[in-house]
Amino acid sequence: MSLSDDFEAVHGAVIERERADREARLRDPMGWLSLVGLHWLAPGLQRFGGGADNEIVLRAEAGEVPPTAGTIEVSGDRVTVHPGPGAALTVDGQPLASALELADDEADTPTVVELASLRLVLIRRGESGLALRVRDTSAPVLRTFAGLDYFDIDRRWRLTGRLQRADPVATIPVPDVLGNVRAERSPGAVEFDVRGRTYRLHALEAGPDALWLIFADGTSGHETYGAGRFLVTGSVQPDDTVELDFNLAYNPPCVFSPYATCPLPPSGNRLDIRIEAGERMWNRT
Repeated sequence: MSLSDDFEAVHGAVIERERADREARLRDPMGWLSLVGLHWLAPGLQRFGGGADNEIVLRAEAGEVPPTAGTIEVSGDRVTVHPGPGAALTVDGQPLASALELADDEADTPTVVELASLRLVLIRRGESGLALRVRDTSAPVLRTFAGLDYFDIDRRWRLTGRLQRADPVATIPVPDVLGNVRAERSPGAVEFDVRGRTYRLHALEAGPDALWLIFADGTSGHETYGAGRFLVTGSVQPDDTVELDFNLAYNPPCVFSPYATCPLPPSGNRLDIRIEAGERMWNRT
């Protein structure tokens, strides 16, 4: 076996392992495949449960959802859940017997309210406000999910880029599918060459050393998701070089559920080149 063949084998094994881990996370009962609802909250009280007259109507694949399981109270930035009489609400496996203020998804440990096979989490989304995100740990798609579709692994899409550093306090506007635009901290832009031409992507932070790229390209809306894909880079080196392996490009959560609230590529991150690497579009059926 030549050194080139050996590299191909090692590289392919790494990509296959990362893809297997990715699919395992999707199959997790708290992964994106189980996301079945998103209910925007208004100030004041709103009832939730199985009854059609509730402000928040819930359906579960497994277990019983009572006609009214409780109420959600929104007072300014504070959101409190009040369990209904006899409702089998639990938090951390313990029965919820009295009112509880919810920690949202920006907290280190968000509150997860359990009701039958449902898991309810408070999320905060800028100008869109507060919402109750609902997952169903018995969602049928968790049983039928047959994996993802990918472009063939191609070492030519394992590139070396260079981070053009921004000011330490620099931010860039990042839009999302809800119409919000948030100023997000950006370490700078990554420049890389493909077939003799230089391309540039604005980067966000992904841990202490890696970068997160949100991008669209010539495959978007055709072989891949129209709103773009994500890529986490390797660690930025002392000389500001960084590995971009587009074989690891992956779909945003919005591919798997209409109830996700995904960021979109920032201005300048739509490339006029086909990046034929990474995840293709996924279809539920």
